[in-house]
Amino acid sequence: MSERTNTATRTASTEYPAGETTLPVRDVGRLLLHCSDRPGLVAAVSAFLAAEGANIVSLDQHSTQQTGGTFMQRTIFHLPGLSAARDDLQRKFTEQVAEPFDMEFRLTEAARPKRVAILASKEDHCLLDLLWRNRRGELDMSVVMVIANHADLAEQVRPFGVPFIHVPAHKEIREDAERRMLDLLHGNVDLVVLARYMQIVTAPFLENVGCPLINIHHSFLPAFIGAAPYRRAKERGVKLVGATAHYVTADLDEGPIIEQDVVRVDHRHGVDDLVRLGADVERAVLSRAVLWHCEDRIIRRGNQTVVF
Repeated sequence: MSERTNTATRTASTEYPAGETTLPVRDVGRLLLHCSDRPGLVAAVSAFLAAEGANIVSLDQHSTQQTGGTFMQRTIFHLPGLSAARDDLQRKFTEQVAEPFDMEFRLTEAARPKRVAILASKEDHCLLDLLWRNRRGELDMSVVMVIANHADLAEQVRPFGVPFIHVPAHKEIREDAERRMLDLLHGNVDLVVLARYMQIVTAPFLENVGCPLINIHHSFLPAFIGAAPYRRAKERGVKLVGATAHYVTADLDEGPIIEQDVVRVDHRHGVDDLVRLGADVERAVLSRAVLWHCEDRIIRRGNQTVVF
């Protein structure tokens, strides 16, 4: 099977896929899949959808090698009555396509926004940006709660009409705090976003939360780890300030990267300037990562991601 990729060359953040929030979503399905590459995969998926009465709206695919690689595909289709037919459609696809091709897949409905919880601490820029974009319709998700280990942001969250839950957390009480958060999150959310949540998330928490987590941090790691990274970066004379959004794994800050961006700085920028510019980049990078996850654009492959 020959490789086919998106027509746009993704060399800058503005060239990444735009949001789909302006498109009609009723009866629109999203099918993400990956498996070992072999001839006939696109034909099998397309034939199945056609036989079920679905019309393919868009199809993006990628093979990691010309032969013997991993095949990945994202298909957007329209099928009248999708909500009622979804379970049967998923069963048929499993039997007729996924099992014969040893394929992993995910079938979702565009009309069902992801249920999202946001974890925060004291810094407000990422949290408020997500809430603001969601309110404006730029992020198609349902924010079901904000959990913070400090109460400082409660009044800022209130105007958005999202429940704010204060769960104190630090290393001495981490186990109890995570147990309380699991009681709130498990089974109730599809995604957890760490919007500058300044606490370590443990492996047991990740195993039991039941959904992916996305984190954001500055891109000075690992050179300037620990406290005051922007001051240390200024002392070192950095020329770029950036941010990284990634899925959370048990290995601290080493999960699959979803999105990154940078802004150039020079000797005229003080520490406060670096902090301000860093916050701007963090907001933009995190919002793009959350958008792409909520639009089912991301396929994880090992410790990497493919974003369609």
